[in-house]
Amino acid sequence: MSLPEPVTTCLSPAVHYMVCKLGFEIKESYDINNFVSKRGEVSWRTISERVCYLESDQSIDYVKSVQLLGPVCESVHLHLRSLTMEQFEVQYALWFQWTNATELFLEVFDVLECMQVTAIALSLMKLTSCLERALGDVFLLIGKDCPFLLRDLLASQELAAVFGRSVMNVLRVFVGSPCGLNLRNILWHGFASPQEIPVKYCSMLLFLTAGLGQLLKRYLVQNKFSLVHRPYITFSNLEELDIFPDINYEVLSLTEELAKRSSFVLKIMLPFWISALTAFRQHRYADCVTLLLPQLETSLRLLFTTVNKCPSRLLTAEPSSLYTTLDEMLAKQLTDEEINQLPLILGEPAVEFLWDFLNHQEGPRVRDHLSHGEINLNEFPREIANQILGFAIILLCRFSEEEELVTLKEHAAIKPLITCANCYSSRFHPIARLKKQVLKCMKSINSWSELPVVSEEQIQAITGCGRCTEMQELVSLITEILSQLQHHLPPSCYILDDPLNNLLTGELLTELCGMQIRTLYCPRSLLEILVVLRQIGAQCHQVSEQVIVCTEMRYKQWVNKTLHSRQRHNYLRMLKSVKFLSPVLRLILVLVTLELNNIHAICQENPFEYQQYLKSLKSILQYTENLVTYTSPEKNKWDETGQLTYRALIKMKTFNERKLTLMQLTTQKKMP
Repeated sequence: MSLPEPVTTCLSPAVHYMVCKLGFEIKESYDINNFVSKRGEVSWRTISERVCYLESDQSIDYVKSVQLLGPVCESVHLHLRSLTMEQFEVQYALWFQWTNATELFLEVFDVLECMQVTAIALSLMKLTSCLERALGDVFLLIGKDCPFLLRDLLASQELAAVFGRSVMNVLRVFVGSPCGLNLRNILWHGFASPQEIPVKYCSMLLFLTAGLGQLLKRYLVQNKFSLVHRPYITFSNLEELDIFPDINYEVLSLTEELAKRSSFVLKIMLPFWISALTAFRQHRYADCVTLLLPQLETSLRLLFTTVNKCPSRLLTAEPSSLYTTLDEMLAKQLTDEEINQLPLILGEPAVEFLWDFLNHQEGPRVRDHLSHGEINLNEFPREIANQILGFAIILLCRFSEEEELVTLKEHAAIKPLITCANCYSSRFHPIARLKKQVLKCMKSINSWSELPVVSEEQIQAITGCGRCTEMQELVSLITEILSQLQHHLPPSCYILDDPLNNLLTGELLTELCGMQIRTLYCPRSLLEILVVLRQIGAQCHQVSEQVIVCTEMRYKQWVNKTLHSRQRHNYLRMLKSVKFLSPVLRLILVLVTLELNNIHAICQENPFEYQQYLKSLKSILQYTENLVTYTSPEKNKWDETGQLTYRALIKMKTFNERKLTLMQLTTQKKMP
């Protein structure tokens, strides 16, 4: 792919001027004692006096404010550089405790000494995410729903009540507003190269964070509050995220060569890539991913603007318009409803990976959690870093055109990564989650056969012929429905004899769940159906778990002879009901899976047929919800479950007959 001429900056002219030049125009030197006392108390009054406001509406004049605060930042930077680590700890460490990440801020101070530009940018990214999280904790002292965006958090009345509006306005000059320096966003979204971030802004935010700690201390004492920190988010089920082979030192060395020569990497951003690989080598996995994610966004933005022929959108936009976000880059269509070419170039597996790891609500949402300070950086799992880095390597290979790089891409250590990437399918789309849910529920139902129960003779003794007749009717209905379903099963699943025992198996569900279903760009109607199917699956699983709990508890009470006469009869009726509940729940899971595999066709029905279909699905959901109630330990309505189930099976049979008729009509219409 032919990419544009070498990019020298991803900042628009106005943003570049704001970040790189505006704060250096006033050459005035300030005495640091104007801004901090000998005891280390930050003078917010003299700092906030440098924030200017427009006469028209008293909103912040960001241009003048950055100009006037520029020399203050320089003075603060020189002050911090003059301190040893020991002096800094004595004077300021106490005031970082409110962030719940004192060590991180001490590390940021340490980085100021080395003046390494990539380390400064990384420190600012970590500092701003941690600061946002801490400010959210403060917000919750008096507020309820913490704003998701830093911009809204800084503008909130709650933080103004704690710190003062003028203090919040100082922060808004540096972070949280597209009209100001907007340091958090231009770094986390990959617009700023390492050399474009003045180190004095990192020093200033470090200084201001300590000042916020001092103000908060006074507020807490005066109001007799204590600050409670929200728990960090932890990534669960890491085995689900295991896609790429373990990345070793050999792969890291090859990746460094690829990064230096791949057209996927902007040369101005190469230091970030090298630092990310170094962080992985040093087991600093949070740092690795923090550096990589913005670079993936930047390089994908370059591809997006190239293939869609909109080069101007590579740069940060002005405050009056939006910049190109990753969500937009992965969308099916552009804002003008033209087809977005980027997903076509990347291919479905790559787009699925990005949606899984960054966007899907049930996925790890790595970027959101990292950038909003929701993760304990010291405990960031290697497994996730390995996947993000593995994916980055794939893109480096995909967009490397030089002939001499072919050898690197064909290297034995790289090829397994490419193989895994080509086979990737979504794991966190609602369709994938429903498949997992169905199999988990079936596993739970299968465990019923291992539950301890009383003898069959004792169960039979509790009911008469009427009860047996009811059981036979239910079995007959289930068998009829299974015969209907044969038409919807793949040929390998056709079974003519004894469908009740041969069809309702884990093997069938495993095969059905293994069928490929397209998950990208699902219409709203499909997602609506998925919600109902997942609710049905959840209710079935709850019924199964309740049966397990009740069976184990009642058997123990039976053996210990602690059940009253009525409880004994109820227990035996439960065991009788469980005999038909097992095939019924299995049947429902088969139905759910068949509907899932046919879901795209269903969504193409006319609106009337679609609504009728949805109504039928909701009636099955209603049955499973009632079943949860009847089988709960509090209700124990086991006799009623038979009548309830009979009515539900009649509806399922009618539902399938209607579907079969519709399929026949559709087939006839298609015939010439």
